[in-house]
Amino acid sequence: MSAGNVKELEARGLVLLGCGKMGSAMLEGWLAQGLPVGSVWVNDPYPSDWLTGTGVNLNTDLPDDPAIVLIAVKPQMMADALPTLKAYGNSDTLFLSVAAGTPITTYEAMLGDKTPIIRAMPNTPAAIGHGITAICGNDHATAAHLDMAEALLSAVGQVVRLDGEHQMDAVTGVSGSGPAYVFHLIETLAAAGVAQGLSPELSMQLAKATVGGAGALAEQADDDPAQLRKNVTSPGGTTAAALEVLMNETDGFPALLTRAVAAAANRSKELANG
Repeated sequence: MSAGNVKELEARGLVLLGCGKMGSAMLEGWLAQGLPVGSVWVNDPYPSDWLTGTGVNLNTDLPDDPAIVLIAVKPQMMADALPTLKAYGNSDTLFLSVAAGTPITTYEAMLGDKTPIIRAMPNTPAAIGHGITAICGNDHATAAHLDMAEALLSAVGQVVRLDGEHQMDAVTGVSGSGPAYVFHLIETLAAAGVAQGLSPELSMQLAKATVGGAGALAEQADDDPAQLRKNVTSPGGTTAAALEVLMNETDGFPALLTRAVAAAANRSKELANG
C-alpha cells in the first residue's frame, strides 16, 4: 500500500463491514503494511478472538467521512447491513464490495446512484496472501478510487481490472469458483494413486505437492502452460499416455472445464438477477 493511500485512510478512516475469513485476511494484510489500528472500524456481530485482539475500533460509532467502506458480509445479510450505512451514500466515500453475486445496481439502489462503488471478486487463496481479485467500478468510481481499491486488495494477492461488470460472471467461473476445481483435482488425483496401490496418506501428499508445485511453476516460469506441458511430455512416454486421456476433446479436460466454468458463470448470472 502506498504512503499516500495509508495517509488518506489514516486521516479519514476505513470501515470494514463484516470480518469473516476474507475480511480477516485483508485486515491482517493491511495492518502488516502499516495501516494503524486506530484508523480501522469493524462492524461484525460475531467477532473472532483474533479480531478482538487487534485493537481496531470494533462495533462502535463509525467515523463521519470514511475514505472507504469495504463490504465483506455474506450476500444474504446485505439487505440488513447496507441501510445502516446509507448516510455515506452519494458522497466521495468509496464503497468496495467483495460480496459474491451482488451487482453494482443493488448498491446504487440502496445507497444512492451517485455513490462511488467498486465491485471485487476475490478468491479463497487470499487467506494466505495468494489470491487474485478482479475489480470494476461504476461511473462515479474515479481513477483514484480504483487505485485505492487495488492497493487495499493487493494485501491478499494479485489484482486485475475488468473492462466492465459484464465480465464478472466469467471471472466468477474461472478464478472465483476455480479453487474448488483445483481442490477436487487434488482429491481425485490422490484417489487415483490409491487405486494404483499407494497408501491414502502418501498419495495425498504427492497430489498436494504436485498440484501446488506445478501451479507455482506456471506462475513463475517464462514459458506459458502449454509449453511447460510439452517440456515434460516425451513422445510415447508415460505423461503422453495420460494426456491422451485428459486432452480428449469429447470427455477430457477441454470439454469438462468448459462446461464447468459455463455452469458457474450461468449460476452467477441467475443469482445476480435474483
